[in-house]
Amino acid sequence: MAEDTTEPSRAAKNYWSESGYAPGGVIREVDYASASTGLHPLLEGIKIVDCDTHFTEPPDLFTSRAPARLKNKVPYQKIVNGVTRWHVGEDDFGIVGGNVIKPDHNKLLGRLSFPKLEDGHPGAYQVKPRLKAMDEMGVYAQICYQNSGVTQAGSLMQLGDEVGFAVLQMYNDAAAERQEESGQRLFTLAHLPIWNKKALEAEAIRCIDMGIKGFVLPDMPETLGVPSFDDPYWAPFLELCNEKKTPINFHLNAAIDPNKMTWKSFSFEKAVSVASNMFYIGNLATMGNWMVSGLLDTYPNLRIGLIESGMGWIPFGLEALEHQFDEMLADPAHAPERRPWDYFRDNFWVTFWFEKIGPMKLLETIGIDKVLFETDFPHPTALYPGVQDHIVETLGGYSHEVRKRVLERNAVELYNLPF
Repeated sequence: MAEDTTEPSRAAKNYWSESGYAPGGVIREVDYASASTGLHPLLEGIKIVDCDTHFTEPPDLFTSRAPARLKNKVPYQKIVNGVTRWHVGEDDFGIVGGNVIKPDHNKLLGRLSFPKLEDGHPGAYQVKPRLKAMDEMGVYAQICYQNSGVTQAGSLMQLGDEVGFAVLQMYNDAAAERQEESGQRLFTLAHLPIWNKKALEAEAIRCIDMGIKGFVLPDMPETLGVPSFDDPYWAPFLELCNEKKTPINFHLNAAIDPNKMTWKSFSFEKAVSVASNMFYIGNLATMGNWMVSGLLDTYPNLRIGLIESGMGWIPFGLEALEHQFDEMLADPAHAPERRPWDYFRDNFWVTFWFEKIGPMKLLETIGIDKVLFETDFPHPTALYPGVQDHIVETLGGYSHEVRKRVLERNAVELYNLPF
C-alpha cells in the first residue's frame, strides 16, 4: 500500500522516510505565556487569510461515514511500532501527515512529525482547537490542504473505483462540513477522482455546489496513468473552472525526485534540508508547462495557485521563461499568444511564509495582487509561533492598503471567500 504523502507517492520515497516520524529531534522551547497573541495593532482592520495550512484527516473520518458494505474497506488509523499510520484492512496505507507543534506550543525540530497523532497539537485535526490557535496567531481564515496521502489519486486508485471514489467523497463532504462548523473560517480544498473522467466532472460540479473554494491537483497526472492536462480528457473540467473562476492549486511539485539531487552519504536531516527546496523550485516547471501549453489562451480566466513554494524565485523564473520564449519559441507555429509575465499576471498566484527578501524587496516587481500569505501550520517549515512579528517585519514598511491587499483581499478574491 501507499507509503508516502506526495503524488506520485514513489517519487519522494526517501524524503518521507521512516526517520521523519521516529522518536528524537530537538524541541524548540518558546516563552509562549509571555508572548503577544492576536492581531498586531499595525494590522488592525485586516482579516488575515493563511493560504497554506494542513488539516489532518481525523481518525474516524472514513469509518464513521462509510456504508456498512465498505466499513472494512476504508482507511482507519492504527499505531504500529509506536507510530500512527493509516491502514486499509491489514495493509499499511501511509503516515497521517506532519505535525511538529506540541500542545504546549513548543516545536519539534529535525523530524516531520511526532510519532503519534495525539502527541501533537490538537488543532492539527480538531476544529475548535484549530480556531483557538488561529485566534492566537492573529489569523482569521485558512485555506487547508490534506495532511496525508490517503486521499490523493495515487493512493485511491489502489483501492478500486468504488472504494476510492467513496473515500474521496467522504473527504470532500467533511471539508464542506468543516467549513460550516468553523463559521466560514476553515476552507479545505477538494480532491477529485482524476482517474475517471465522468466522475471527475461530476464531483467537481458537486464540490462547487457545496461551496468548496478550489481544487488540488497533481502537477503531472500522466505519471499516474491519467492523460496530461493538454489532453481533451480535461477539457470539460478546465472549462468549468474557467467559467466559474474556481482556482486549481498545485501544492509544491511532487512529480520530481529530489533525492537524486542529494548526496547519498547524508543523514535524513541533511537530505531533507536540501531536498525540500527542490519541491519549491519545482513549481517553476509547473508554471512553465501551463504557459507553453496554450491552455491559458483557451481558458483565459483560469486561476492557478502555486502553493507552498515561495515567491522569491518568481522574477528569475519569469525572466528565464521570457528568454526561452525568444530563443526556442520564435516560430509562430509554436509560440503561445502571450508572454510569460502576461500569463503570470493574468493567471497565477504565489505564497510566502518564512521569506524576508521576497516580500520586502520583490513584492511590487511580482505584483501586490499576485502574492498570498501562508504559515504552513502545523508542518515542519511552519511559521510558528511568531506569525505577527514576521508579518510586521516583512510588510510593515508598506501602506495599510498594500498589507490588506496581500494578507486578505488577494485570497478573498482568488478563492471567492464570503467576507
